[in-house]
Formats: sequence, structure tokens, C-alpha cells
Amino acid sequence: MHGALVKALLHSRTERGMVLEPYASRCVRRGEVHELVTTDHRETAPGSRIDRVGFLGFVELACGGVLDRGDEVWLEGTRIGTVLGFDACHFPNHYNILVSTDRLLTGGDLRLRPEFSVSFLPGAQVPSA
Repeated sequence: MHGALVKALLHSRTERGMVLEPYASRCVRRGEVHELVTTDHRETAPGSRIDRVGFLGFVELACGGVLDRGDEVWLEGTRIGTVLGFDACHFPNHYNILVSTDRLLTGGDLRLRPEFSVSFLPGAQVPSA
């Protein structure tokens, strides 16, 4: 699955209070916009509270498909982390796609800009240009 960043975000929080959905996968549609959020949190039990987060931005999906926990997240050809799970506090407007990273990252840390490519891949595949 792939798409493009439509809005970069620059902030982080240490007491956000997101809640990990009990689902290991979520179906998404072409044209939907979802938020990418990094976390160094490792717990995957349903209902886990996710407080430490860094906001990357919003991605518009260019195709429909299924996002799975463990999928790799790539921005502009660089692997950022893996899908930890989903928070639905803003659904049906959008999902927060929680990305497991070694440290909190924001769109500012990665110098993200609109139109940057975003890819979700199973395993260790390298996205095509």
C-alpha cells in the first residue's frame, strides 16, 4: 500500500492517552486520510494506553488494502518503523496509525513535507520508486 503525505506535523506528547484498538489489522480505502503517529511504547495488548507519541503527519492513501500490525512504514524510501496498531479516537474521520520506533519522531525531526511518499510493506521489502 502507498500514498502521499498531505500534512506534516511537528509536535510530540508524553501523556496523550491513546488507546490501542483490539484489532491487528484495519481495512482502508483509496483516498482515505489517516494520521501517522510514532511511539516507543511496546505493549500490544488491546486497550493499552499509549502516552508517548510523536506526530509525523497525515497520509492520503492511493489504493485500498489492509494494514497489519508489523507492516513496515517507509517515508521517501527510508524505513521509519513498523505498525504497532491503531487508535480510533477520531474515527470515522481517521485512524491514528501507531508506528513503533526506537525513539519518538515528528515530522519536523524527519523534515517531512507534503507529497513525500509513504509506503506500508509486509516484511523487509524495499519500496519501488
